[in-house]
Amino acid sequence: METTIDTAHSPTWSSLVFRGIASLLFGVVAFAWPGITLAALTLLFGAYAFADGVTALVVAARRGAHHHRWLLVVDGLIGIAAAVVTLFWPGITLLALVFVIGIRFILSGAVQIAAAIELRSELRSPVLYGLAGVASIVLGVLAFVVPGITALVLVTMLAAYSVVFGIMMLVLAARTRRATHRVPIHAPA
Repeated sequence: METTIDTAHSPTWSSLVFRGIASLLFGVVAFAWPGITLAALTLLFGAYAFADGVTALVVAARRGAHHHRWLLVVDGLIGIAAAVVTLFWPGITLLALVFVIGIRFILSGAVQIAAAIELRSELRSPVLYGLAGVASIVLGVLAFVVPGITALVLVTMLAAYSVVFGIMMLVLAARTRRATHRVPIHAPA
């Protein structure tokens, strides 16, 4: 018996590649310049959160009326809201930035885990998406548990998270692309 996968409602491999590359670029830049100033860190995080949020909204729009797309909409809105706070509040203190980042990652992580559970039959590797959500929550909780964190530690944590998340998204993209080309698509009779 041949099984088919509903590829029309799954995230496209290209959107996963974009999210992975954006995340990896953020991580590499953050690792390359660990002594960046708070203003640069704020702008860098804001740009990353905005790009990630817009990508999630684009993927949600492509899903049409699918009943699980609200998870991507929430994830996208959280990312854009975090970007707006960081980009339009340039005098943000390090502590406030840590809390904004913590809230963003906790909420996004919860949405990613929910998406991994809800979309497990549609995603190629729901475990990877769920692990990315766990990594987000861990980073968010650490931001609240250790609020006196220095900018250098914050940059290192964000860079490590971004690299891991980016790699997970790229692996998921590769699996999605491979599965899309292997899975026969049956037209309704």
